[in-house]
Amino acid sequence: MRPRTRPHRLRSAAVALASALFVTAALTAPATAGATPSPTAAAAPDYCGGRCTDILPPGENGNATLAEILLNRMFGSRPAHTDDQLGPYAALASGYPGLTEAGLRSFFNDASFGVPADQVASTASPRPDVTIVRDKATGVPHITGTTRYGTEFGAGYAAAQDRLWVMDLFRHVGRGELSGFAGGAAANRQLEQSFWQAAPYTEAELQQQIDALAARGGRATQALADANAYLDGINRYVTEAYNGRTFPGEYDLTGHIDPITNAGSIAPFKLTDLVALASVVGALFGSGGGGELASAQVRSAAEARYGKDAGDAVWRSLREADDPEAVRTLHDGQSFPYATVPDDPRGQALPDPGSVVPERMIYDATGSANTATTKANGVLPGNLLTAKHGMSNALLVSGAHTDDGHPVAVFGPQTGYFAPQLLMLEELQGPGISARGAAFAGLSFYVQLGRGQDYAWSATSAGQDITDTYAVPLCTTDGSPVTTAANSYLWHGSCVPFDRLERKDAWSPTTADSTPAGSYTLVMYRSDYGLVTARGTVGGAPVAFTSLRSTYRHEADSIIGFQELNDPGAVHDAPSFQQAAQDINYTFNWFYADSRDIAYYNSGSNPVRAPGVDPGLPVLAQPVYEWADFDPATNTARYTPPAEHPQSVNQDYYVSWNNKQADGYTAAGFGNGSVHRANLLDDRVRALLQGGGKASRVSLTQAMESAALADLRAEDVLPDLIRVLRSAPVTDPAAATALQQLEAWLADGAQRKETSPGSHGYADATAIRVLDAWWPLLADGVMRPGLGDQLFTALTGALQINESPSGGQTGASAGGPVSANESIPHKGSAFQYGWWSYLDKDLRSVLGDPVAGPLARPFCGGGDLTACRNVLLTTLSQAAARTPAQVYPGDADCAVGDQWCADTVIQRPLGGVTDGRTTWQNRPTYQQVVQFSAHR
Repeated sequence: MRPRTRPHRLRSAAVALASALFVTAALTAPATAGATPSPTAAAAPDYCGGRCTDILPPGENGNATLAEILLNRMFGSRPAHTDDQLGPYAALASGYPGLTEAGLRSFFNDASFGVPADQVASTASPRPDVTIVRDKATGVPHITGTTRYGTEFGAGYAAAQDRLWVMDLFRHVGRGELSGFAGGAAANRQLEQSFWQAAPYTEAELQQQIDALAARGGRATQALADANAYLDGINRYVTEAYNGRTFPGEYDLTGHIDPITNAGSIAPFKLTDLVALASVVGALFGSGGGGELASAQVRSAAEARYGKDAGDAVWRSLREADDPEAVRTLHDGQSFPYATVPDDPRGQALPDPGSVVPERMIYDATGSANTATTKANGVLPGNLLTAKHGMSNALLVSGAHTDDGHPVAVFGPQTGYFAPQLLMLEELQGPGISARGAAFAGLSFYVQLGRGQDYAWSATSAGQDITDTYAVPLCTTDGSPVTTAANSYLWHGSCVPFDRLERKDAWSPTTADSTPAGSYTLVMYRSDYGLVTARGTVGGAPVAFTSLRSTYRHEADSIIGFQELNDPGAVHDAPSFQQAAQDINYTFNWFYADSRDIAYYNSGSNPVRAPGVDPGLPVLAQPVYEWADFDPATNTARYTPPAEHPQSVNQDYYVSWNNKQADGYTAAGFGNGSVHRANLLDDRVRALLQGGGKASRVSLTQAMESAALADLRAEDVLPDLIRVLRSAPVTDPAAATALQQLEAWLADGAQRKETSPGSHGYADATAIRVLDAWWPLLADGVMRPGLGDQLFTALTGALQINESPSGGQTGASAGGPVSANESIPHKGSAFQYGWWSYLDKDLRSVLGDPVAGPLARPFCGGGDLTACRNVLLTTLSQAAARTPAQVYPGDADCAVGDQWCADTVIQRPLGGVTDGRTTWQNRPTYQQVVQFSAHR
């Protein structure tokens, strides 16, 4: 039988909501007969000794029927296991100072293999060759198959039980057709537009990725067999749920199924859906580069301000491509040169000032497609892809520096907060598969981040530069004058038309989304040099600026590496782990721990560029400047060999928070300098090991959580500010009071933490408000006079000024349809992107401190300490005068002036069930704490 029964659907959601009928009861659907359960299999070998734990809020159960959704809206009730991991996750913020080894289980799940007999909540076998056991504590599916097919079938079946609606959402997001599926809300349209711009494909092209995998044979053949079995499991559940009316209620609310007659359908899942889902994951978390136009505009503005040579020097210093003060994951002096900035670059294609116009994407708009705002919120943030993101962190300490001689790891991905979560937990045990951990919904035929029998692994987004911008000369085939509107381009001397990729979207109002009917056609033009993102001129000649990403048309290729990570026969030590990571083409930093070793490997398809090309600027589209061995028909090239990727085994410790990997490994964008949020981790782990100190699971978790509550600006830049201000007596009473409050907060640890658990108010609340208000004023006051308006504005387009926990206080932005200052409130992740390093380096220079890799010119007060101090005093006084209502203007979830609420983490609802707010933490969404005691 099915492991869960769902309340039977009673009436139309539209009728229920429109007339506010009171739902008094939910009938239970009768259990349906299933396959005879297979005999319970013995637990797989587990060498962790009970010291593997994990957590993934809000909860495992991500499906709710219509009746359950209505009950949630009316009474706040939730289906079992919807939010039972949210409380322990949130409680660590107040509980970590007194954490003990035994107490870890109060904040993390037991991630041991198997389920003790007295902890089994349900057992089901949708086929005779697979058993799905769910535990009482969290409802996580533990899937054991006697055949490989049965194992993967069970994985698909369980995934559909827990994430069917989310899987359906994202297969539509990946095709740029969210609005027609979930509604025409402005955010839905913005999101589908951004994904269509990043990864537009025809159905035939999605199938081509599958065909290319099939042609590889070996593990690829097995991977496709696994994926097909997984799809069979999904579709079995879809059929059962539809027939039994136990499917997610969102299908009713969005008009896909009639809640009274059950008329309608849930489209079966197919292999191309998995490729579309993979393209979403790759675009969100596994790409890098592509900011060359913004960089070029900063350079042009700098040259206009200071002249060519001086301007280029300023641009280089602001870019911080290989900053000597940047925190590195590999800190023992290892060098891995990649995307190096040449001294005398060739093939640069700087756009003429003011000529760049973003490519038009929307055509034939009708109805509400012509409105920029809607009452409906949309199922996801519209700027989920375009806003700058920081994802994931990792702390690992080698056995030589731990309490019992075995390595310790605290790591996980920072994938945002959603209800239900984008990830799901599972355990997979079958022939050639033995793993427990997290996987993206709809791609959970393998665990993507988790543990094996005697090892664990995780990743952080690396973001190295695998995307280049080309300036492609435009042409006409009929001899007419060439303008930026031309839809043909020069390829190796021939004038050829762009490919035109279209996606037609149309929507109508539903109970879930009241947006009036509308439609449009999304259009992307594609060349052999990539996707057209903008047009302009270079030296007066019309060009299209294109984006060429090495993983475009290859999002499915990484399936091999993930398969290996789940296979105990493939991964059995640090070198074999690194080999598996090499088979993943997304840009990730991979980390590994077993009972003997810790290891690191940076993955990604890093193209070999032509000699002398600067990857940080647009490049002329000419054969001499193409990637080595570039073949546009397959979008393949020569890639840097594995030995040239940053990697290591048994460094004393590793930390990563999307920071620089190693010396010479050039940052793809701006903002990787002297102050980075990875410093918060590095400083704490370094302190743990100082003087021969030993790390433990407890102390490393405490280090992570201490950093999760820290305000990077206060910890690493505020001391510079205080030194400048205290260089003379502060006589202004308001400024003096504010300064004293900031100093007291710094002495208290510079954290954003509640006065007591559940108080909903911060300790040092006034000082926090002052710094929140001060930062954008400070950046403007220090930097704008020297940069000038044009360069200041261009720089905000390359790197946002601030990334506060609330997503506010962003300061001036570059304007236009996409700005680096875009922010998402209540997302947890903070302090990844900002002008921290600029102010830190500049203020230390003003103070006369040694600065490695200084800015090319002084900014604060023109380099004069007294003048700089006056700027700081003026802006501090302005900040202190800002009221809570001005600093925290409120939103749909928080009242005006509510500081704590403005920062809170909210599980963004992807469906009908909502979860409560939790106090701010800047930590991984899914997180493991592991220390293996033995090895095979």
